[in-house]
Parts: sequence; C-alpha cells; structure tokens
Amino acid sequence: MSATPVITEMKVIPVAGYDSMLMTLSGAHAPCFTRNLVILKDSAGHTGIGEIHGGDYTCQCLNAVRPLVEGRSAAEYRHILQDIHRISRPGAGDDGGGIQTLDISKLKFVVKSEWAIECALLDLLGQFLGVPMGELLGEGRQRDEVEVLGYLFYVSDKGKVPAGEMEYLDESDSADPWFRLRRQEILTPGRVVEEAQALSEKYGFRNFKLKGGVLRGEEEMEALRALKRAFPDARINIDPNGAWSLAEAIELCKDMHDVITYVEDPCGPEAGYSSREIMREFKNATQFQVATNMIATDWRQFYHTVSLNACDIILADPHFWGFDGAVRMSQLLDSWGLTWGIHSNNHFDITLAAFAQVGSAAVGEPAPLDTHWIWQDGQNLLEDAPQIVNGKLQVPQGPGLGVHLNMDRVMAANALYNKLPTHDRDDAKAMQYLIPGWVYDHKKPCLVR
Repeated sequence: MSATPVITEMKVIPVAGYDSMLMTLSGAHAPCFTRNLVILKDSAGHTGIGEIHGGDYTCQCLNAVRPLVEGRSAAEYRHILQDIHRISRPGAGDDGGGIQTLDISKLKFVVKSEWAIECALLDLLGQFLGVPMGELLGEGRQRDEVEVLGYLFYVSDKGKVPAGEMEYLDESDSADPWFRLRRQEILTPGRVVEEAQALSEKYGFRNFKLKGGVLRGEEEMEALRALKRAFPDARINIDPNGAWSLAEAIELCKDMHDVITYVEDPCGPEAGYSSREIMREFKNATQFQVATNMIATDWRQFYHTVSLNACDIILADPHFWGFDGAVRMSQLLDSWGLTWGIHSNNHFDITLAAFAQVGSAAVGEPAPLDTHWIWQDGQNLLEDAPQIVNGKLQVPQGPGLGVHLNMDRVMAANALYNKLPTHDRDDAKAMQYLIPGWVYDHKKPCLVR
C-alpha cells in the first residue's frame, strides 16, 4: 500500500446561520447561531471537513494548533490529537464546573475544538481507505440508519423584538408547512402538538423530546400529556436542564409513568449536594430512568455519575467526547447495561453527517439521537446533506464522512458571521425584549419571573 497522503493545508472558517426564537432555561436564542468549520486538504487531492461550536474562543483554539496538523499524515490522527492535548491549557474563566448549571458562557470549555480536527482527519483517512468513517470507529459500522427524535421547543414571538434590532428569519411565505411553523410562536400544549405533527409529517419522527425549563413545570407536564394523547405509541421525554428543585421534580413526574419514557437532567445542585447526588435521589423517589448531558461531560465526571448510579442514559455528544470517545462510551455503557445517545446544539448538516457516522458505529441499542438540524434544514453547507426518513437518519454510504462541501454556501455563511456584532452565544439579550431586565437564574424557568 502506498503511504497515506500528507495534510497540506488546514483552514478554519467561522460561519453563521439563522435560528428561531427558541426558548430554553438560559433564555431565547438569537436570530443567528455560529459554528466553526475545519477544512483539511491532503496531497492526494482529498478534502476532510469537521464542524464544531462557534465563537472566537474556539476559532482561536483551532488556529493555534494548525502547525501540529499540517505536514502530518491523516493516519497519525491519534498522535496529532495527543500532541494537541499535551499543549492544551484551561482557558481563562474555565473553573472546571462545566455546564452543571447550564451557564452558556462555560459551554465553550466543555466543547473541545480539536474534535472538529478529529472529524476532518477521519474523513480524510476514510477517503484514503475507501470506507465510511463509521468503519474506523469502535467495532465498525453497526447500522445503515440511525433513529433520531423530534426535538420540540417552545418558541417566542419574534414580533416582540423591535424592528431593526434583532432580525429573525421570516419564513411565512414558505411552501413548506414545517418551515412556516418553526418561525412562529409556540407556547401552548396545542401548539406543541401542532409542532410535533408537522415534524412527524415531514421527517417521520416517532419519538419526541420537549425542551423544558421555559414555563411552569405544571404547564410543561400538560404539554407532555397532550403529546401522548396525539402520539400514544411515542417515546415522550423532557429536558428542563436542571431547572426544577428535587421536590418539584418528584412532584411533577411521580405520576407521569404512562406519559414520560425518561427525564433528562430534571434537577441540579442544591442544599450543598451535587447534581449527581440530587439526580440519584430523584431516581430513588420516582423510579424513572434519567438521562444527562450536563453532569457527565468528561471521563472524570462520568466516573462519579455512574458510581452514584445517578443516570441511565449518557448523551455523549462527539463535540464533548470526541468521535473515538463517543463510540468508546457506547461500548462501555452497553457492557454495563446502560444506554448511549447524543445531545446536540444548533448545527449545520456537516454535524448531521458526523452524527450519522458516530451513530452508525455505536454498539447496543442507542436511544434516539438529538438533532437541532430540523431547525436549520434548508441552510445546507453540503451538496448532499444526509436525510431523515421515517424518523431515521440515513448514513452516507461514501468514504469518510461521505458528503461534500458547497464552498459558495460556506463563504456566504462566513459573510453572515462577519456581519454579526458578536460571535458568542447570548440567550439573555433576546429575553430582555420579552421581560425587561431579565437575568438568568438556573433555578427559574426562563418565562417564570
């Protein structure tokens, strides 16, 4: 076999896309979200791509390690990542607390920029070997399609933002019913059901998760009951991002076993006890399965989480864990009788392709994966974005990631990024148009003040 090609160029291109006024515990999404792309070229003429969290901090981290990547073979990808980790140091403001209280300013420390490089390297290596990326991970490809869930959000009225200050995308003239609906206000149980129905019709979703931490817990429970009535065979889950106290979480969920399949991060730290201890007490009191993407975001946190038997489902986003790490987590969880899944943030279709490849290699029976892509569908940066059919993400069949960039669209997304006044996520700014003087409180749903 000839020597593997050498990486001749690494580019980092920050990009932006349009979002809805999605509501979460941390506030309201801004009109645009940001991401960083890594594009690697090799001496054989191949292009490898990766996508990661947005913002200047992550962009600077990626550019700083370019000398450790260029001139190396993609086959050395593990050594390249080791070299990056050897020189890595905690960023200013990184106190190691992660996102246990959903402090969005800390998300950039939990997401590791080098995983975009890992993705691009595996893309190149897969192209050289002529196999999909999933064949290079763990025990290799396990499936050709990956079940995903319909990620439901409450959405505020973008019309409450004064004209000219924050311009949200208007799709009211779209021929696509889902595209029209996703930019409208969705704050009642009836509207949440309408949202789920539109998603089911377009993508075939059979399972749903509602992002909670927005309204009073009792109102969110009513939305779940309405969803179960409309979709009696669906798995229905909720993620309030730890907004509820332990007592509140128990009271809200104790009689919901016929509605909810599992609860994701129902409660957080309180009364001197960590999130892991509080979640264990919630499990004891309710006998619900519990999922997390907040209290097990690295191997040390995971050790303490499983030591306390605090969670049953670990949502191992490859942008937190790396691609090799996420699949390794699936192997460990399967051996221990636990469940693996993926959490997501707003992303383009490059991440969708990456999720497909990681999901294809995960062992066992994964939980349906999260994806925000349905909120960004139509803003593709790829020529051949993977499709969601009958609620399942179709895994690209080509070598590597199996997809191809459209550089005209990438540069248009870069131009949008360069027009933004700030590149970091700030969910408080839009909230202050809805509630003057609004301040984040990790124990108060965002519309409860």
